[in-house]
Amino acid sequence: MKPVVMITGASKGLGRAMTLAFAKQGVRLAICARGEELLRKVELEARDLGAEVIAINADVSITKDVDRFVSIVEEAYGRVDVLINNASTFGPGPTLLIDYPDLNFEEVLRVNTLNPFLVTKRVLPGMLTRNKGRILNITSEAGKTGFAEWGAYGISKFAVEGLTQTWADELEETGVSICMVDPGEMDTEMHKIAVPDCDYDLGDPNEVAEVFVSIALNELMEVNGKRIEAQSFLNERREIQ
Repeated sequence: MKPVVMITGASKGLGRAMTLAFAKQGVRLAICARGEELLRKVELEARDLGAEVIAINADVSITKDVDRFVSIVEEAYGRVDVLINNASTFGPGPTLLIDYPDLNFEEVLRVNTLNPFLVTKRVLPGMLTRNKGRILNITSEAGKTGFAEWGAYGISKFAVEGLTQTWADELEETGVSICMVDPGEMDTEMHKIAVPDCDYDLGDPNEVAEVFVSIALNELMEVNGKRIEAQSFLNERREIQ
């Protein structure tokens, strides 16, 4: 039976790249995003690759949107095997904390920490019932090291790392695993906001997406509680090859 892979924030950047990478694997996809126009384009691209796709316009930092999205997917597919909590926002561009607008700070923390909590909480009961499932959260180097001017985004990723570690400990004796993946700096719209004058090479989201495919679909890989750096993963795979 084809695995069911759920990806949040799938309309652009890494989310789009992961959607297309998984589509090539023939999985059944469930994707969502706040931007409906771009989401529909990604849905068509995935369908053109032969994938079965459910695409729902949703804000996964809002409980009712999460419940609607997951309920539709469970009704159609019967289950969720893999959840990738990718949705996030950077907030304003480079800004010192002393100058950071209060409302922006609150919004970034709300979106980036609530959505992996809410979606995981909604999907997890089904996984625990089957005693099988894998959850991948997106982190960042800014989630373990504080960088000036990265503001609420970096702080929110510290929270995501703590959330992942806590859930990993709680899931230790089950067949469900949760981990976090640091994709590294990539050539995306979000990175242009974070580093507008970037003068160094950036990772390709399409290449990084293959890391997520490998981790998500390899049931023999022990990942619970681990922090995986995508570039190190890719380098190790190249050495083996």
